[in-house]
Amino acid sequence: MALQLIDHGSAQYQQMVDLRYQLLRKPLGMQFSPEELEHEKTDILMGCFDDGVLEACCLLTEMDKETVRLRQMAVLKGLQGKGIGRVLLQFAENVARDRGYHYLKMHARKTALGFYEKLGYKVAGTEFLELGIPHLLMEKKL
Repeated sequence: MALQLIDHGSAQYQQMVDLRYQLLRKPLGMQFSPEELEHEKTDILMGCFDDGVLEACCLLTEMDKETVRLRQMAVLKGLQGKGIGRVLLQFAENVARDRGYHYLKMHARKTALGFYEKLGYKVAGTEFLELGIPHLLMEKKL
């Protein structure tokens, strides 16, 4: 397993877009717009690879000088529950910390609440709908 940063527009980035589409967008009948993907040029993109194949990914978007937001966390079906997401999230936290951020926030799907709580994230608001799915704002001091 290799954890690494991904360059926007690279072949690895295309794998990342494909994985996120298959797991996060297609089930909702949604696509990525060219504008959405263009905005990701300023995000911190990262993935977990095995023999060059992307198994998990996420990205961090700066909210302010102290805070980044975790977005688009995805782990291949069949590999969920095997620790890959945990390792990737810890990598994301380390990258954020190394870049001077002090807080990581996210809009977590309600179904993933337990996963994030085990890793030290706290609910920071009431439940809300995003893309028709129940979410909660969660945060952690790095």
